[in-house]
Amino acid sequence: MRKASAGPGLLTVLLGAVGVGPLLLYGLSATSEEIISDLGINEAQFGLLATTCFACAALGNATLGRLADRHSDLGLMTVIFLMATFALGLAGVPGGYLVLLIAVGVSGFAQSFPNGVTNRILLERVPAQKRIGWVGIKQSGVQVSQLVASLTFPLLALLIGWRGTAALAMLIPLTLLVLTWRTLRSVPLLQQTRTTPKDSGSSPVEGVKQLRPRHSAAVWALAAFGCLNGIGVQATNVYLPLFAVRELDFSLVLGGATAAVAGVVGVTARIGWARVMARGTSGPVLLFALALTSLGGVCAFLGAQATDWAPLLWTAVVLHGSSALGVSVVLMSVLLRSIPSASMASSSGVVTAGMFTGFAIGPLGMGIIVSSPGGFTMGWITVGIIYLLCLLLAAVLIRRRR
Repeated sequence: MRKASAGPGLLTVLLGAVGVGPLLLYGLSATSEEIISDLGINEAQFGLLATTCFACAALGNATLGRLADRHSDLGLMTVIFLMATFALGLAGVPGGYLVLLIAVGVSGFAQSFPNGVTNRILLERVPAQKRIGWVGIKQSGVQVSQLVASLTFPLLALLIGWRGTAALAMLIPLTLLVLTWRTLRSVPLLQQTRTTPKDSGSSPVEGVKQLRPRHSAAVWALAAFGCLNGIGVQATNVYLPLFAVRELDFSLVLGGATAAVAGVVGVTARIGWARVMARGTSGPVLLFALALTSLGGVCAFLGAQATDWAPLLWTAVVLHGSSALGVSVVLMSVLLRSIPSASMASSSGVVTAGMFTGFAIGPLGMGIIVSSPGGFTMGWITVGIIYLLCLLLAAVLIRRRR
């Protein structure tokens, strides 16, 4: 097959690998009111769907990272897309809550490898001057998935139901799988691969020029920040459409649009923050700024609920999308600067496992709180406390760097 340089085709594959796993969960979130009514479940049970998904993703990242180091890019990418296809197809099967729970669990395991294998592909196939910029684009795959699901699932659900929509969405990972086979076979490895990349700028964590495969304290600190931020991110993402529908009387489609807008802003933010990181910006300083902005978004959510003023809700959505959704880019950029390709999958797995652990805790916790007398008010206050902890951790990292 004719060899080609790293270009739009490879970038599309990387973006798709990161985004295809969460597609089912975002689609369910966008149609949450209909699913809750159809299955006869409560908000906490609906939150358990997201918790199951992200718990499986966390488990996969924590246990399969080193296994992924020993398998080919094409093999891992094939597993990702086939598992995502199976999850969507299973969700489309007429069944009860348990079937849907299994489907989201499978979609969670589909998120076990994407960060590690796509980071390794960047190191081994993409020139150094492009890498950090490409991180922002490929990490925005999650928000592209959120955008696509939030716009299409509610509209198609009105025509063919939410199960039919999930089944139809199987075409997305299958198409990406074909593109992956064509692209990875045509884009060669760089001449020097599986070597330690040089740090492109100042190290975001003081004293860490290279993070060893054993995973230094810096890796665990990044994982801890990812966990805390992940709690706030998915507590917001999963219940944002439901909050808009119930508390501000939005329609089902308009409620889904809130998540879509967050996705659009998130895509732009991740690309933008990657460019900031490429200029050598300190990781902890940027994490502190993002946590502070996320806290502002929580205040806006509380204000929108108290005043029933829609513009304040949209403001909160923009703040959420531009800050909390951009954290993974900073975390992955730090790893890309510091980790050799031979151990990239396992090191990325540790940090990603931290994020997914937070993703698993957030929806279930938010669902329990929303179902309680405290409702969304107590839920947003709790999310605010989480972001305060993020601020504290970022401040500790800044002090250590100085």
